[in-house]
Amino acid sequence: MTWTESQLPDLTGTTAVVTGANSGIGLVTTRELAAHGAEVVMACRNVEAGQRAATGISGSVRVEALDLADQASVAAFAQRWEGPLDLLVNNAGVMAPPRYRETADGHELQFGTNHLGHFALTGRLLPALVASSHPRVVTVSSIAHFGGDAEVLRGNKGEGRYSAQKTYSQSKLANLLFSAELQRRATAVGSRLLCSAAHPGVSATNLVASPDGLGALPLVKHVAPLALRVVLQSAKAGARPSLYAATEGGPDSYTGPQWLGQSRGPIGPAKRSAFAADAALAEQLWELSDGWTGVSFDF
Repeated sequence: MTWTESQLPDLTGTTAVVTGANSGIGLVTTRELAAHGAEVVMACRNVEAGQRAATGISGSVRVEALDLADQASVAAFAQRWEGPLDLLVNNAGVMAPPRYRETADGHELQFGTNHLGHFALTGRLLPALVASSHPRVVTVSSIAHFGGDAEVLRGNKGEGRYSAQKTYSQSKLANLLFSAELQRRATAVGSRLLCSAAHPGVSATNLVASPDGLGALPLVKHVAPLALRVVLQSAKAGARPSLYAATEGGPDSYTGPQWLGQSRGPIGPAKRSAFAADAALAEQLWELSDGWTGVSFDF
């Protein structure tokens, strides 16, 4: 399809939360939602970076502290929330730190941030979401999810030698399984909640250069920002699937670029791996995630 951000509807009266909103796809998503009338909360681990980014946005935005690698921070963010929430964009992520690291709660960093952080955030914000007349949750995955498999149920623990890319793939598979299972559970109880997923293809963002990911390697940190801008599509293009999912995507839809192995180009329905389409695997992961985070979803 030829859909672009220029086709976003009037979002006046919509309240949204975007995680990882201070840079890359999250920043573009925030900017476009605000430009079309939404009130956007930029949920950022680095509040100062978020505030600097916010100064360049036209529209209603505010910055709130949120560290998805710390369940206490997730709980505190949800406790501060007041009123209905119309849109939650689970965008933030960590990609492929070269050495094994853990969250504040003892989970592998990528799985604990990308999946468990967003699982807990969504569950804790569920009362605010269901209080909306048109609630929507968008979860950002990746074409890297094709590298994930049934070992996702280990939560990236006990896999032997640490593989940065494999654990990233498992976390992105977990994102897709979570989105699908959330929609199934919402539908089963007659909830209005609409859950959709998106992936950006391969875009020039801070995800690669971040010191929490591959940017921990000095060469990547210094070379990646320029090299990525030359080779890859822009963050603006990468945000289109998320923006479409946030406004137009149907229940359990998955949107991404259509060209060059889903890495770039016009957006449309994205492909899922067999594991990502496995409802039994999604249910198992949900129950484990409930136990790991202590967060239950009460519709």
